[in-house]
Amino acid sequence: MEYEVTVTRKGQTTIPAELRRKYNISEGSKLTVVDTDQGILMKPSLRTSDLAGSGSKYATPEEMKKLLDRIREEDI
Repeated sequence: MEYEVTVTRKGQTTIPAELRRKYNISEGSKLTVVDTDQGILMKPSLRTSDLAGSGSKYATPEEMKKLLDRIREEDI
């Protein structure tokens, strides 16, 4: 589906409500803007909360904590 939007003199535009709902975009959401061969692509940026549980197939929470603690020690 295509939408037509208007750009203001400050370069701002409005994302249609249907797309904001579909992609869970709300006030304060961050978007990544990419220059592609076909034009401008705007996509929601990943939030830390989006990654919650993403490592569950690789390690238990206890193993993950030990790994993070080891990485933090190496950074010091």
